[in-house]
Amino acid sequence: MNLEEKLKQLPQESGIYKYYDKHGHLLYVGKAKNLKNRVRSYFKFLPHFKIATKVSIRIHKMLLQVLTCDWIITANENDALILENSLIKQLKPKYNILLRDDKTYPYIYINYNEDFPRLEITRKVYKNKNIKYFGPYSIGARDMLDSIYEIVPLVQNKSCLKEKKACLFYQIKRCYAPCEDKITSENYQDLIKEALSYIYNKTKLIARLNIKMNEYSNDFRFEDAMKLRDRIKTIKKSQIKSAVDLATNENIDIFAIKSNTKKAVLVYMFIRNGKLTSSSHNFIKIANEDSLNIDLNEAYERAIINYYDKDIPILPKEILLDIELENKEEIENFLYIKFKKKIKLVFPKKDKKKYLINVALNNCEELLKIDLAQNKIAMYEELKELLHLQTYPFRIETYDNSHMMGQATVGAMVVWDENINAFKKDAFRHYNLEGKDEYAQMKEVLTRRVQSFEKNPAPDLWIIDGGSTLLKLAYDITNSFGIHFNIIAIAKEKIDAKANRSKGSAKDIIHFKNKSDEFEVLNLSPSDKRLQFIQKQRDEAHRFVISYHRKQKRTEDKQISLLQIKGIGEAKVKKLLLYFGEFELIKSSSIEELQAVLNKKDSTLVYEHFNK
Repeated sequence: MNLEEKLKQLPQESGIYKYYDKHGHLLYVGKAKNLKNRVRSYFKFLPHFKIATKVSIRIHKMLLQVLTCDWIITANENDALILENSLIKQLKPKYNILLRDDKTYPYIYINYNEDFPRLEITRKVYKNKNIKYFGPYSIGARDMLDSIYEIVPLVQNKSCLKEKKACLFYQIKRCYAPCEDKITSENYQDLIKEALSYIYNKTKLIARLNIKMNEYSNDFRFEDAMKLRDRIKTIKKSQIKSAVDLATNENIDIFAIKSNTKKAVLVYMFIRNGKLTSSSHNFIKIANEDSLNIDLNEAYERAIINYYDKDIPILPKEILLDIELENKEEIENFLYIKFKKKIKLVFPKKDKKKYLINVALNNCEELLKIDLAQNKIAMYEELKELLHLQTYPFRIETYDNSHMMGQATVGAMVVWDENINAFKKDAFRHYNLEGKDEYAQMKEVLTRRVQSFEKNPAPDLWIIDGGSTLLKLAYDITNSFGIHFNIIAIAKEKIDAKANRSKGSAKDIIHFKNKSDEFEVLNLSPSDKRLQFIQKQRDEAHRFVISYHRKQKRTEDKQISLLQIKGIGEAKVKKLLLYFGEFELIKSSSIEELQAVLNKKDSTLVYEHFNK
């Protein structure tokens, strides 16, 4: 059935639609109140079937590649919007606008249900009316909190209140020991007010820190003074200087998007209690590589849905935008259903709120200028051209596994983020594995990662530590889930039929898929910067997995030594581990199951050791 015939079957119901190319690769996901009207609007049917003239350059380029489409009917328009957002994050279609990050920002909070409450940091929302939140903070939350605890003698350790015993902080006068009733709840409230005054007024906090830094310096405590200096710098960065004071206690969120010929950037700004408190930014990927043609309406819609699809501790009264959205009512309805609160999308044309939009747009321009000046994009352009990648590899995940004779089998993922031009260590992950060989282990790691794409979206590029076999495995896994993005592998050349890291003459070989979907190999000079960049990713994955492997092996070695005390030698323990895969399964096995590896006497010893 050709595309024209397929389009004739479209229902007049709400849902999502998906376009595919001749290879079965997903090109685009969209939503519709009426699937038939929306999808057919991309085409003209008379006098003959062709692409409609009113579509954007990006969409026109996509439609030229479309072979077929399918759709999913939903109960209503809101369900279609939510499903569209979920599928875009999981499947990363080539021609959808993709946000680089949808992280939850940290908040500082205080729980007034407690007699002696503390200030703490959270990314979660606690369902409690007596909890007050401050933020969100793109940077500086931890530095602010640490500083406040050094200045104000709040309860430093929550556990002290439970144990009813004063700790070291009482002795050094950093806490008044409410755990031993040395301060009343009423007097403690004065400390809370003082602590909160530093959150409301960062300038006041910085002034106190400067005094403390000078005191450390005068006392020759230079290391402590340097720590405070760095902390002050971070808190200053989190300050946003603006001439605007709304003279109200409004909470407002601001979204602004601008683009150049290479990138688009989204700036978030947050107004709390009428004052500009924090901001953040997010680069937007455009598969078409021509950001001048970015659909701002689609980009703003994606940004809002992406940010508010999770619980938010402090909800805005309004969201300020640079344009008036075509689907304004639909987005407002999504927000109302999600939060049971009416949040308006506003396109201000004058006065203070228009000024705030301009501040956000100016921030966008500055970020694009800085990014262009740093010329960070050059390396990614070269990699894209060299390896025939569909998109720029701005976010890269690299995988490696490690084990020793079947013991402590682990895998690891490391993440490179072009936005910070460094490894994003808080995104690193390790995996405890059950696979008996390298192929099974990598299959387990990659499958588990793909299954987590809904919560943690796919990157732009996977780098696999291995050869063509593991590269094909990775593509098989992603294809089976209907996901398509760039994957390469890097391996040592084989010497004496064996790849060996330690042999200095072994060269690295890159395995990749070309534009014709055929697998190729690439041998680059050791001095090639592109190869060195890929090696850097592989080496970090190797370092990370080895460190975790050693930690796990030490744990298993301790367990092995326990068995040896009971008369079971190391060789027999290794046999057990190779057969059962992990120590916990040995512990829970019956005598009969253990006899698959050991004789009856030894099986009884092991069973009794764990089942006394």
